Amino acid sequence: MYQVINPATGELLAEYPNATDAEAREAVDRAHRAHLSWRDTPLAERARLVGRAGELFAERAEELAAIITREMGKRIAESRGELETVAEIFAYYAQNGPEQLRDEPLEIQGGRALIQKRPVGALIGIMPWNYPYYQVARFAAPNLVLGNTIILKHARSCPESAAAIETVLHDAGLPADAYINLYATSAQIAEMLADPRIQGVSLTGSERAGAAVAMEAGRNLKKAVLELGGSDPLVLLDTTDLDRTVATAVAARMGNNGQACNAPKRMIVMADLYDDFVAKLADAMSDFKPGDPADPSTTLAPMSSQTAADELVGQIEDAVAQGAVLHTGGRHIPGPGAFVEPAVLTGVTPGMRVYHEELFGPAVVVHRAADEDEAVALANDTAFGLGSGVFSADPERARRVGDRIEAGMVYINRAGGSQADLPFGGIKRSGVGRELGALGMEEFMNKKIVRL
Repeated sequence: MYQVINPATGELLAEYPNATDAEAREAVDRAHRAHLSWRDTPLAERARLVGRAGELFAERAEELAAIITREMGKRIAESRGELETVAEIFAYYAQNGPEQLRDEPLEIQGGRALIQKRPVGALIGIMPWNYPYYQVARFAAPNLVLGNTIILKHARSCPESAAAIETVLHDAGLPADAYINLYATSAQIAEMLADPRIQGVSLTGSERAGAAVAMEAGRNLKKAVLELGGSDPLVLLDTTDLDRTVATAVAARMGNNGQACNAPKRMIVMADLYDDFVAKLADAMSDFKPGDPADPSTTLAPMSSQTAADELVGQIEDAVAQGAVLHTGGRHIPGPGAFVEPAVLTGVTPGMRVYHEELFGPAVVVHRAADEDEAVALANDTAFGLGSGVFSADPERARRVGDRIEAGMVYINRAGGSQADLPFGGIKRSGVGRELGALGMEEFMNKKIVRL
């Protein structure tokens, strides 16, 4: 079942049945037939409708924000912020998509050619609970402008926001079958990927889910874009304002209560700053207060589920049992709801789970580095490679170190973040492919060569 369970109270609010196998097969039929007409809809009209969807996301922000605060516990201010980003993504592709899809002249030996940028067909999207609207927007907006159609399987804990997205797109004027919300099972997704009319799949989620989908996509020779986990480093080389740097680090780590794939989860600090940084970081992390995420005064939201809270506390307890130092937090907060005290760990070594695993919640590991070489070695000693941040009063020093970090994204004097015109994605076990910006338009595109 798809269920709405308020993580602030543990209360079961609603249940939605899984799609039947017949409904799943019918969704493929519908999406394929819709593509045959949607691809021939003038590009300007496709862009106009996507732009209108962005306007509706903005107009309905309050209603839509309340849904995800109830479903996955996001603080209401952050829920509203997510809707602002969603509206920006739809507006970006509505405005820039037609230019990005222009035929591209290609000078070749002995003549000329064109690269025509065309859709490929019906796609499947598999999306997570942590950013219920944003994750869908960065997949759906460019592909709808391009002329692909979409079947969207959302997280089991987000059925109401999943339905709300479909309603917004249909109210904007998109054909009903250009975007289909489906409460599918994993077995149905595998069957759908085997259908020759499905041309690709995009998944944002865990390594385990990504590996399973990649296996099915590979078996059926389907294109896959996978945005998986991250254990992003924040490297602090030097600073002229340690308080401000700590505040930036805390804000980046605690966004969405730490449940963001590209949040800095490992902070690597030069030895001369290390002790002061850890002390200030622990003080700041201990200031968060739990409360109702729908109350604007709340600073600490619940985690998305009790299972997620138990997993995070288990990771922290494993580290402490093996000798790590817990400076603050790391325990369940008594009472209803999936609340965990924000935690700071030091003394973490390779034998501990938190050295290698992603910390998906309000917890952070801090490492001491003697010099730039050790900082880079620590930053790269991970199976992940999503984002990273390098901080220094000398931008050239920060760039020099950033050039050595193995990641899909490097931010200089920033940590994490996302914007519509900036491509997003990683390497290693953080996945394959890019979303957002011009690159996000190209993943499910037929770059058709016409020899003139």
